[in-house]
Amino acid sequence: MSHISQYFEEAKVIIEMLDLSMIENLVTEMVALRERLGRLFILGVGGSAANASHAVNDFRKICGIEAYAPTDNVSELTARINDEGWETVFSTWLKTSKANKNDAVLVLSVGGGNKQHNISVNIIDGLNEAKERGLKVFGIVGRDGGFTYEIGDCVVLIPTLTPHHVTPHAEAFQGMIWHSLVSHPMLQLNKTKW
Repeated sequence: MSHISQYFEEAKVIIEMLDLSMIENLVTEMVALRERLGRLFILGVGGSAANASHAVNDFRKICGIEAYAPTDNVSELTARINDEGWETVFSTWLKTSKANKNDAVLVLSVGGGNKQHNISVNIIDGLNEAKERGLKVFGIVGRDGGFTYEIGDCVVLIPTLTPHHVTPHAEAFQGMIWHSLVSHPMLQLNKTKW
């Protein structure tokens, strides 16, 4: 089997394995977030940061949810990294934003954060801050879901089929899943152009 055939065969299997009820729960949570006028803080690093930026646009423009990705503000992000360190960039952003129990965090991550292996510690620190402030924690994560899956209120796990395709499948399915959310009739307020 060629690489391309294998890759897309894996994608078909992942689709069949997704917990659709968890995605439906995420829709319900997002509707409740909008109704209580809460904000959505979307956290991601690497390719997931790019997905976070795109998702912010969709939740704001299509669903009317006030949403932000801390990684979109490069000046603040790099100043915080330079002055305070990478680990606290999300937690301090939530503090400055006065995040509260009406708000929620959505983590887009391949692994969800792993303190033991020092992976995505900034997400872990951000989630600890979110929990202290009473925010709901949502996620779309791959592998075993890591810290996000462990402490999250509503987390969609993207199944891992082969270790060498964890990142591409996780980041691709983040997009598929959040697009299923923003196009859901309960969430979508504004039509897309096409």
